[in-house]
Amino acid sequence: MDVSTCLKSLLLAIRQYRNNRSTVNASQLQKHIEDVSGLKCGGVLFSGQVLPSECLSGLMEVAGDPNTSHALTGSIIFLLAQFVSDGEAKEAFHSSYNFTGTLAAIIHCNRTTPEEPLVLQCLNVLQRLTYNVKTLHCASHIHELISFLMQHVQSCNDDIVKACLGLMANLCRHDISVQSHIKSQSNVKAFYRALINLLGHNCLTVVIFVLSILSSLTLNEEVGQKLFNAKNIHQTFQLIFNITVNGDGTLTRNYAVDLLVDLLKNPKIADNLTKYKHLSVCLSEVLGLLHTKDPDTASKVMELLVALCSVPVLRKHVCETVLRPPAARLQPGTRKGVQARGSEPSLALVHWVLSPLDGPEQCYMQALSLLAELFEEAIDSSLCSSAQSFVELLLQEVLVLLQSPDSTEGDQLLKKHCLRAGRVMSLTLSLLCGDDALRMLVSQRLSPEVCVSQVELLLSYNQDLSGSTCSTSNYQLRLLNALEVILFTLFILYQIYIDQRMVTPLSLALTSNCREYVQVALRILVEAAPLPDFPSIILGYSIAANNAYCQRDGELSIRSSSASEDVSLVGKSFPIMHAEPPGSAYQSIDSLIEKLQSGVELQEKVKDVHMSEIIDVYEQKLSALACKESRLQDLLEAKALALSQADRLIAQYRCQRAQAEAEARKLASLLKDTERKKEDLQTELNDHLLEVERLKSDSQQLLEHNGRLQAVADQHQELKGTYNQLLSRYDKNEGMLKELQAAHISLTQQAEGLRKTNEGLKLQQERTVAELTEKEQQIKGLKTDVLNKERKITGLQNDLRRQEEQIHEMEENVSILRKELNKTEQARKDTSIKASSLELQKSQLEAKVEKMEEELSKHTQMIAMIHSLSSGKLKGEITASLSL
Repeated sequence: MDVSTCLKSLLLAIRQYRNNRSTVNASQLQKHIEDVSGLKCGGVLFSGQVLPSECLSGLMEVAGDPNTSHALTGSIIFLLAQFVSDGEAKEAFHSSYNFTGTLAAIIHCNRTTPEEPLVLQCLNVLQRLTYNVKTLHCASHIHELISFLMQHVQSCNDDIVKACLGLMANLCRHDISVQSHIKSQSNVKAFYRALINLLGHNCLTVVIFVLSILSSLTLNEEVGQKLFNAKNIHQTFQLIFNITVNGDGTLTRNYAVDLLVDLLKNPKIADNLTKYKHLSVCLSEVLGLLHTKDPDTASKVMELLVALCSVPVLRKHVCETVLRPPAARLQPGTRKGVQARGSEPSLALVHWVLSPLDGPEQCYMQALSLLAELFEEAIDSSLCSSAQSFVELLLQEVLVLLQSPDSTEGDQLLKKHCLRAGRVMSLTLSLLCGDDALRMLVSQRLSPEVCVSQVELLLSYNQDLSGSTCSTSNYQLRLLNALEVILFTLFILYQIYIDQRMVTPLSLALTSNCREYVQVALRILVEAAPLPDFPSIILGYSIAANNAYCQRDGELSIRSSSASEDVSLVGKSFPIMHAEPPGSAYQSIDSLIEKLQSGVELQEKVKDVHMSEIIDVYEQKLSALACKESRLQDLLEAKALALSQADRLIAQYRCQRAQAEAEARKLASLLKDTERKKEDLQTELNDHLLEVERLKSDSQQLLEHNGRLQAVADQHQELKGTYNQLLSRYDKNEGMLKELQAAHISLTQQAEGLRKTNEGLKLQQERTVAELTEKEQQIKGLKTDVLNKERKITGLQNDLRRQEEQIHEMEENVSILRKELNKTEQARKDTSIKASSLELQKSQLEAKVEKMEEELSKHTQMIAMIHSLSSGKLKGEITASLSL
């Protein structure tokens, strides 16, 4: 399916879900969202057309509804998060769809369950969406979002903490309204304490986020001055440079560079960076990153270098590091890896300037900005000669970028071409033309045809934009991009217009007989005359001289035609005069004037020729000579004006020559001194060479020692992390120990009570045993009595048998004896019952004694375990209790 069909199906599913929020419609909508996620439709979705706009608005509405399921909301956010990295899509999210407010509303609805995956997803998308973008403070739920972030920076979940800190860093950066809102909160001091505690976190990304937030909120306050003072700022510099050079991820490197860029805006911190002792090594390592293949990393590194160039001392340092030859950049303290990695950063800059138009726009724009800073520093300095060879290579490669792109490549590439061409023209015309040698190189490489073609392309492009349906902001942005190229091209024309050498060809064209020359000259004059430096006076003198010359030349041509006829007649009468050479014309005229004045010789020789005709001929000659004289007078005035200018130039030249001679004499004396110093330095150099050899071996040993120290530092970091873990475990164990000591005291009291109870039970057992023995003796006595009575009964029975005969007589005795016998029997039964009950009591007492002994053994073991964890004094008490 194509993109249009998918979007129509998606819009239909959105409408069905809004009309009926059933499970079937929700699953159908989620299926269509997954289908659109598999297509590359970013250009269509944010093209401003009706169908994609309705789809995006519907998705925002569904995602922002609190009744929408988390699965469907997560699918929508996953789809839209794919386009957050695109610049135009990010602008549309902020300006047209309020995606930031939608995500903030979702977080606000789920604020009671921050551990939900949907909340973390929204935080991560918001962090990408708000990076380097100022968020509107009046957007919905922004205050609630800020409160949520301030509350959860101390969460137990590291992912939540990292996302909250990154988003807070974006919101606070360059946004005074957000900073004021945070400072007005009642828990801001607790928030500051939480941030400062997080500076000891083992994740460097968290540390960078915290430093970025603190720099935005407290850099100009007392807390920030203490945090970023001269003692602590060098550790911050080292951390930033380490992350920039050795950072694993682009995210941490980007925030580290942004932090340093913000810190450099503070004059004190910028001054501290100039005094940082490892600056040269760090700068070489940073320049080595220009050789990376990742355009995002290179763009961020160049942004850092441009920020460093905002400080004059640092700009000079960066310029020397980049533009000096490789041999001059090597330093004894740098590591071998750094030299190999950052050997030619200038070539890497040229490579990024020449990157394709369809690549990241920020990359080649940052490279051109960095080159502009470097050449601005190099011109009129000692680095200009070093930069000249690099400029030759740069012009040879960069001017190729001014070629017009193919019209079939699309409007986006044409816009990027205009933007880059403007920067290239700015670089070549504004900066490089500030030096005579560099200006000569530019004039040899840059042809007027290229400039004219650029202007024609941009003018036609802007005319197409004025009739298109693009937004006002985009139109103004593109017009400004084209205006830069047009202005710098017209800057060349301005320099040509005010050049005095343009006077002669312009005056000749204005007084020419060719109509086209006159029209072109008039158009140029209309454009150039209002300029303040235009040489209009000299042009007026030149035009007047040319007009006078043309007028008199025409008069002379007319008179010469009539005079030629008269001269021919005179020549027939006076062949001697015709025979004179042309060079003696003036002498013959003078002689004829004298003869006319005398009137003698002429009348003698010429009697047949009319005097008036001869006078007319010579009057014509005299008038021609007068015209020539007046023309020569005009030319003489122009020449006098030029001569006065030449005199001023000669005076300036003489002054400069005198200065140059004085400087030459000074340089000669300096040269002699230099020769003497050279001889002294040569001897010192030989000594230093020997010392350098020794230092090389020392530096090698130092490098090895540095490597060992680096390993020790890594081990120290690992041990520091282990120490922090052990410290936390120690705190936990200490709390457990306090709890166990309290339990030990309670158990000791219980054991004492049990001991007393045990002693009482032992006494009770002894008494019970004594009573039991007495009862047993009584039972034995009763048994003997029973046996004796049984024996008596047996004897009585025998007697009864013997006295059977006397039964009747002894019936009364027998009845009495029977009664006694029944009583005795009853007593025996009572005695047996008592004996059985005493045996039962004995068995119960024995069971109780056994249970008491088992409980006593358990308590004894618990007391022994507790005393094994406590001090030696307690151990002695446990030993005593165990002995008991």
